[in-house]
Amino acid sequence: MTTKKGSIGVTSDNIFPVIKKFLYSDHEIFLRELISNAVDATQKLKTLSSVGEAKGDLGDLRVRVTIDKKKNTLTVSDHGIGMTADEVDRYINQIAFSGAEEFLGKYKDKTEAIIGHFGLGFYSAFMVSDKVEIFSQSYQPDAKAVHWSCSGDPEYTLEETIKAERGTDVVLHINEEFTQYLEDATIESLLRKYCKFLPVEIAFGMKKEWKDGKEVETGEENIINDTNPAWMRKPAELKDEDYKAFYHELYPTQMDEPLFHIHLNVDYPFHLTGILYFPRIKSNLDVRRNKIQLYCNQVFVTDEVENIVPEYLTLLHGVIDSPDIPLNVSRSYLQSDNNVKKISGHITKKVADKLAEMYKNDKEDFEKKWDDIKLFIQFGMLTDEKFYERAIGFALLKNIQGNYFTLEEYKERIKEAQTDKDGNLVALYTQDPDAHYTFIERAKEKGYDVLLLDGELDVHQISQFEQKNEHLRFVRIDSDTIENLIRKENQEKDSYTDEQKEGLRKAFEGLLPDSEKLRYYVTCEAAAKDALPVFLTQNEFMRRMKEMSQHQQGMSFYGQMPDQYNIVINTSHPLIQELIGKMTSEEVEEVPETKEGEEPKAAEKKTVYTLAGEDERLHQLFDIALLASGQLKGESLAKFVNRSVALL
Repeated sequence: MTTKKGSIGVTSDNIFPVIKKFLYSDHEIFLRELISNAVDATQKLKTLSSVGEAKGDLGDLRVRVTIDKKKNTLTVSDHGIGMTADEVDRYINQIAFSGAEEFLGKYKDKTEAIIGHFGLGFYSAFMVSDKVEIFSQSYQPDAKAVHWSCSGDPEYTLEETIKAERGTDVVLHINEEFTQYLEDATIESLLRKYCKFLPVEIAFGMKKEWKDGKEVETGEENIINDTNPAWMRKPAELKDEDYKAFYHELYPTQMDEPLFHIHLNVDYPFHLTGILYFPRIKSNLDVRRNKIQLYCNQVFVTDEVENIVPEYLTLLHGVIDSPDIPLNVSRSYLQSDNNVKKISGHITKKVADKLAEMYKNDKEDFEKKWDDIKLFIQFGMLTDEKFYERAIGFALLKNIQGNYFTLEEYKERIKEAQTDKDGNLVALYTQDPDAHYTFIERAKEKGYDVLLLDGELDVHQISQFEQKNEHLRFVRIDSDTIENLIRKENQEKDSYTDEQKEGLRKAFEGLLPDSEKLRYYVTCEAAAKDALPVFLTQNEFMRRMKEMSQHQQGMSFYGQMPDQYNIVINTSHPLIQELIGKMTSEEVEEVPETKEGEEPKAAEKKTVYTLAGEDERLHQLFDIALLASGQLKGESLAKFVNRSVALL
């Protein structure tokens, strides 16, 4: 064969600048692409051997990566199928003519995993190289070894050469801007990132060990990858310790054990394998995202899988591997199509089925795990209607005694005692049992149950429950008097006039602090005689909107509003009744306001009640209310303490 010269079959002389700048999203993936090609060549050889087309012993099939700093080269070598001159012309010189696609078409029923699809991966080498060379010896008995060389423009040379072994060496002459790819640590890091689970052994350098205070080579090759990872094996072959070991192989720095796992293994209507782990999730939705790793035929693609799985599933850890997930040419970005939707739907169903099975088979164990997995389940229910429909049967509510119930079980539990006069079922809850102790005790006295909803998404979920259950309301225990929270027909009333209550209300209003962050509204209510004389409540709607605004876009308006509290004066309490008894009254004349053009109205007589000489007691009662709600601090607390001592 004589030396051949020609131009690479492209439509534009500017193809190389395009490849270098725009085809691939990250320079480092050149190594992934070259290793993938080497693995493909090896897998093809295995296939040909299995059908009798490749004769003899296959021998050493390891893919090796070597660095020569003196020559500024990085070489990827395989002992796979190799290429003839015609094949180099077809697969290298004709950009985007994919050898993998042609091979798959011919041997589709017999191939082992073939990675490549586009025929462009090889050209990623030019992103970091001034020159790329190929030395290849085909498996075919009479084929001549070939040498291909190109310096990053459409001109190439292709000539015969001598190569001792079957396979292909791709030699990259690294550009001076990318000398980091001549560093052992950089290359090993990239190999472990992208090639950790490839099905052919990848060797890089020699293993090292500490001896006499320094690192020395052992003479044994450093194998980067696990060629038979857990997700590629059948579930029947694996024990719990195997799954846990693989979890720590995926996440070496993760100290916690996963709660449980789901092994995915689907052949039709798409191919999907993988293992998903449930980590312990308690708060902060973003801290552990991007932990699911997406692979395509055991090649790492990305850990940003939002387009493959619903958003709430990104809280899980593990691996998904599918050749049917459509990737763009660089394998860096996912392309959405019907296959993606089917795969996403299947994963959702498998997760829901696993949780339902756990709940059904061992409810007690499921309850023990609930606090660690409820954030994930709630997130799914709030963002995926189909998941909600599946999860409503195992989503749990916990009361302050630590007992767990599904929503339907809890509705049945409280139906008799906590149905109000209008037929609404009222579920009481607290986010802080210590802070709401007094309110909880009042509820217990009436035989009511109280839920503990202290999770990050609890408020969002109860709002969802209310939307889907017409006569169900959730109210925090401190949002009103217990009598008003669950109104019955025989509500307690007082005998005081509106004028007396108005005078009492104005007396307390004179004590309110001036604050932009807090708003207080004084009301008079006939609560129980043994309830506090004055106490604070917080409107359920406004408080809930403020809490939801922390996690939900478009609700910042509520987040900027001041906190609003009702100061409830308990007109049934003896101390308040005593104060009312000390009020003085006088009749005053008030002239009603008139609008322009109206006839002046006659003066009206009105009884006005005032409370004089009781400033200390009013302050004390008001501060007790603040203290019971955890709002008495700083100077106000010091004054309260001093006043208490003086009153004693």
